[in-house]
Amino acid sequence: MDTPDKPNKIKTVRPETLEFIILYNQLRGKAFTGNIQLAEVLGFNSPASITEIIKSRQNIDPEKLKKFKEEYKEFLSPFKKQELAATNTTGSTFIGIPMFEVVATASGVEVYNDINDANPVGHMNFPGIEDCDFALPVWGHSMYPYLENGCWVALKIIRDMKILPGEVYYIEWGDYRMYKRLLAGDSPDEVIAHSDNVTEMIGNRLKYAPFTIRLEDIKKLCLVKDIHKKHNH
Repeated sequence: MDTPDKPNKIKTVRPETLEFIILYNQLRGKAFTGNIQLAEVLGFNSPASITEIIKSRQNIDPEKLKKFKEEYKEFLSPFKKQELAATNTTGSTFIGIPMFEVVATASGVEVYNDINDANPVGHMNFPGIEDCDFALPVWGHSMYPYLENGCWVALKIIRDMKILPGEVYYIEWGDYRMYKRLLAGDSPDEVIAHSDNVTEMIGNRLKYAPFTIRLEDIKKLCLVKDIHKKHNH
């Protein structure tokens, strides 16, 4: 007697969903204030529907994405970005946040070289990142599809070390420096470092398995505020 095939438990995240998540993170706080407002604009019955898309990668209706891009097209236009040459609250020109070309070290995990050993290679400047502190590239695939290899990320240092569970952070702890999505741990003094790439396996184990970090061991905590993807020409 044949054994019935087990259902495929790997969720397929469609390209329009990934596009929506990226645009959502870029425009939140600029084009819309929060999920309540966005749910009303897009015709969702509840803000929880948007949370499911962002946090759980629930696929979005392509028509909703189309409506989102139409509603906020002025914020997506490159001409608009040029017109809104960023300035700070004092009116002086904002030259941008420093970009550090640190690379991953040759190890089994994606650990980045010390930012303190690097000099800025340029500045990142576009509306919405004025409150960020610096930008770093992404090397490796542990956070794919949210963070793609080669893209640049604008980071804001979280000085009070308060973590919003489910958000993506650049963290420094012990001798390690990496990007991870931080989830609530089993105890209040711990967090779970989760990798979005749950498809790559070594044998029957996840290549990028989640692990636990004690909060007191985190030396630097930076929230991923914006993502600038590399262009493929």
